[in-house]
Amino acid sequence: MSPFSAPIAEAIWDMKYRFKEADGTPIDGTVEDSWRRIARALAEVEKDPALWEDRFYKALEGFKYLPAGRITAGAGTARNVTLFNCFVMGTVPDSMAGIFDALKEAALTMQQGGGIGYDFSTIRPRGAEVKGVAADASGPLSFMDVWDAMCRTIMSAGSRRGAMMATMRCDHPDIEAFIEAKKDPARLRMFNLSVLVTDPFMAAVKADGPWELTFGGKVFRTLPARDLWNKIMRNTYDFAEPGVIFIDRINKANNLGYVETIAATNPCGEQPLPPYGACLLGSINLPTLVTGAFTAAAQLDPAALDDLVRLAVRMMDNVVDASRFPLPQQQAEAQNKRRIGLGVTGLADALLMLGLRYGSPEAAAQTEDWMHAIARASYLASVDLAKEKGAFPLFDAEGYLASGNMMQMDADVRDAIRSHGIRNALLTSIAPTGTISLYAGNVSSGIEPVFAYAYTRKVLQKDGSRTEEEVVDYAVRLWRETHGEAPLPDYFVNAQTLPPLDHVRMQAAAQKWIDSSISKTINCPEDISFDAFKEVYMAAWDQGCKGCTTYRPNDVTGSVLTVSEASDKTPSEAPEQVQGGEVIYLSEPLERPAALEGHTYKVKWPGSEHALYITVNDVVISGHRRPFEVFINSKNMEHFAWTVALTRMISAVFRRGGDISFVVEELKAVFDPRGGAWMEGRYIPSILAAIGGVIERHLIAIGFIEGEGLGLKSDPKAEVMVVGGAPRGKACPSCGSYAMQMKEGCMTCNDCGHSKCG
Repeated sequence: MSPFSAPIAEAIWDMKYRFKEADGTPIDGTVEDSWRRIARALAEVEKDPALWEDRFYKALEGFKYLPAGRITAGAGTARNVTLFNCFVMGTVPDSMAGIFDALKEAALTMQQGGGIGYDFSTIRPRGAEVKGVAADASGPLSFMDVWDAMCRTIMSAGSRRGAMMATMRCDHPDIEAFIEAKKDPARLRMFNLSVLVTDPFMAAVKADGPWELTFGGKVFRTLPARDLWNKIMRNTYDFAEPGVIFIDRINKANNLGYVETIAATNPCGEQPLPPYGACLLGSINLPTLVTGAFTAAAQLDPAALDDLVRLAVRMMDNVVDASRFPLPQQQAEAQNKRRIGLGVTGLADALLMLGLRYGSPEAAAQTEDWMHAIARASYLASVDLAKEKGAFPLFDAEGYLASGNMMQMDADVRDAIRSHGIRNALLTSIAPTGTISLYAGNVSSGIEPVFAYAYTRKVLQKDGSRTEEEVVDYAVRLWRETHGEAPLPDYFVNAQTLPPLDHVRMQAAAQKWIDSSISKTINCPEDISFDAFKEVYMAAWDQGCKGCTTYRPNDVTGSVLTVSEASDKTPSEAPEQVQGGEVIYLSEPLERPAALEGHTYKVKWPGSEHALYITVNDVVISGHRRPFEVFINSKNMEHFAWTVALTRMISAVFRRGGDISFVVEELKAVFDPRGGAWMEGRYIPSILAAIGGVIERHLIAIGFIEGEGLGLKSDPKAEVMVVGGAPRGKACPSCGSYAMQMKEGCMTCNDCGHSKCG
């Protein structure tokens, strides 16, 4: 009998986590084979691998412990990938040579599948003097544009685009430009942006005092602190970015404050890390530990939780030794501090199974109790590992126990650390779990509320027909098994109806016992007033959160998956999708109809006697128009071989469905070493880039993507639209479904699990 509770779970495993040959032939025959592969790989570093392999398998069995996607997909495959999810790169030097050395390191890290964070506060502001060259500095944002272009060309492990976080201090002279950077819809698409907010700045905001923007000891400008705060709030209200990171609070709480200073986080914010810092992730699946669900005796088994946490800590500690690293500096950081990020998923479902409404004071208190139990078990397990294998190399009892995190820890845990040391410097973090939560039976994601209790997922078949599959939340499925079709109780609230301050209450409750940080999105209604919106951020500050990320649907950023409440409180069918579901990339290409509609475009490349004629033909599937094939013709025989090869390759990609926006991105990124040309007032770096621009204009013209139609400026990962219709919110760039939602700090597809954050 399959352990998968729904077809979508098996599809996610097959697409993202199943080990296969290069030609797609499965090596993992079943998900049990995947669990065995992971358990064996993580047990290899033990003195008795066979003993620990069986124990690790038991932790994985039934989806109780969920290693993060990098571990699940990469462990035991011998592939040249990292098992670490999170990296913050080295401090960016304020020099041209240093900046481009840092760019190279970022590319190497993303090539192995790591998401990265950078603090750009170290680069001098725009207009500052560059001594020795009689020039003014272009500022950090110009270099962020270079990073953004690099990221577009790097495919990270699992066929995902790289993800990056950029941070800037609230006192940097270019902070206002940083805050407003994403007003341009085509700029910095590969970055999440967050402002590093300091304690003195928050004090100045509350006191309505002045604030100085400084660099290198020089004051560039003074402005009212509230004006800058309001600018952050207004851009976040309108564009969903930047986020806010309370950086002084992070450094005061950091167990390793005596040996490091943190200035950046990984892309989704759950891991504040020092230069070259690295961390791996995993989650305890809380609903699998609940007994007596929906009865008066319901509880989360404390003994089972303690045992599972201790096994998970040991497995994650072994990852430090089993993983590859993109850079030697990252390996040194990981091994010197042995940071791990153990978190949870399914929190909302577990609360529902106990009859608690997510966001209520009772649910917050229960969350705090569970997080305390996890923190306690994690630290004691790491102490036991230190007795057996030694403490992390940079351990210093006096410095370690003086941190804000450790000051609140139980006295017996502190005494154990003082006596024996500890194996892992930091142990807990709550990361995005969108894809692994689907894989584990559609449990609620991380500590987020349930987004939709049930929805219909339309699956595109290769003949153009569709089948329907109901995707049901884990807790709702259990309710139906015991209560049939009885209406869901009132405590089954979802992300659409939850007041924003209830989100903050839950984040603050969890943060108290999380030594790193939390990836969470506070969903705000579109009609929330600006003043009420600002209160959310001030509440996050006042209640002890380490950062705050919100999402308010609007005309600029689009809306999340549309759901409506039926009489039984089950959301109705999600909006129709262009393609998606189980078949994301079709196993066989769509067959060509006898006749297709299309357009032919003429491109005259400067210096070439003959023009190129580019024809793009479209296919209409269930009322949606998408590109199907490309032909390139020219009298210039010099280009014959590569144009034929190019058209065949692009057409093959188009006919497989799925994410085709990368074709435009890759073509536009090609630079000709002989130089490009100016066309229609724009510099085009190569003839291939010109072809990419033509294809992009065509996709915009048929409504497949949104943009200005000017070749190089529009955003290729925009909306998919019904022909003749208006946009209905963001479409998934991987499966086409209108199921993109902002959760855990990242735009994530509710259908296929695609995430911008990798």
